[in-house]
Amino acid sequence: MDLLAYIPSPPQGVWYVGPVALRAYALFIILGIIVAIVWGDRRWVARGGEKGTVLDIAIWAVPFGLIGGRLYHVLTDWPAYFGENGQPLDALKVWQGGLGIWGAVFLGGIGAWIGCRRRGIPVSALGDAIAPGILLAQAIGRIGNYFNQELYGRETTVPWGLEIFERVNSSGQLDQLAGVSNGEVIRVVHPTFLYEAVWNVLIVILLVLVDRRFKIGHGRLFALYVAGYCLGRFVVELMRDDFAYEIAGIRVNTFTSGIVFFAALAYFFLAKKGREDPADLKSKDYVAAVAAGEAGVAAPVTETDSAKADAKGADAEDSESDAAESASSEASASTAASDESSDAVKLSKKDKP
Repeated sequence: MDLLAYIPSPPQGVWYVGPVALRAYALFIILGIIVAIVWGDRRWVARGGEKGTVLDIAIWAVPFGLIGGRLYHVLTDWPAYFGENGQPLDALKVWQGGLGIWGAVFLGGIGAWIGCRRRGIPVSALGDAIAPGILLAQAIGRIGNYFNQELYGRETTVPWGLEIFERVNSSGQLDQLAGVSNGEVIRVVHPTFLYEAVWNVLIVILLVLVDRRFKIGHGRLFALYVAGYCLGRFVVELMRDDFAYEIAGIRVNTFTSGIVFFAALAYFFLAKKGREDPADLKSKDYVAAVAAGEAGVAAPVTETDSAKADAKGADAEDSESDAAESASSEASASTAASDESSDAVKLSKKDKP
């Protein structure tokens, strides 16, 4: 076989530190989550929110997202787990790969909504702040698919094709996840996980530029993220030939990509324009602390507040000016009265014999 590929698959996807297994897939998922939280929190603060809010919300959103992602994957690939020769218990083995992004976004969004409701902040504004970070996290997570030798496309002869190896464990059994490559190339395929990762990074850049230029809010940037991702995912799905559940001969993820794409676009165009007032991004605890006048808590300053302060300052200046004029008038009147009194005294002296 004449191999033109120069992207080899990694020799293994798991390393052991004593009894602890370090799986590349899990490590890249965790790294992506950290990046999304750190960057998302910085963007949230820049919009007027409180530092640490995104981490607090992530405590709700991340577990919900992982569960939702796994449920979507299992439901859309159910024959692999519950079909003939399927292994139902494998549905619980998240470390072996298989997280559906739409399930993760859906249930993760519910978790975020719960967290936002508890803090008294709008979930749509939070979504706009974390959207670029989430998509960058997805790109990082795709590197984990590389170590798992999954999410690849049809066979190809392009120079950037990916070599798929056969892996065997210490017992000589085929093991794509925990085994070590025996060096035998099975076939060369399109690295569709890499295509998706590159597309995600490009959309991340687009989101940042759009947000800076137009300052959109009310969940519209999040909708743009969803639409952009779905567009790329739709194309990638057309290139894949690994096992997936199909409807009418079409991969279910292809249907989902198209439906979610149009739903996201509809929200983007129909949602409220502009961006939220920074004061609305403060948690209810913060607002309560400000109202109580607790030390060390500064009241949020908005453009409206600034305008009111300017107006009050102008009123104060006018009042001071009026007071000065009034004092001057009184002084003038007093002087005039004194002069009249003096004249009267003079006249009285002249009348005396």
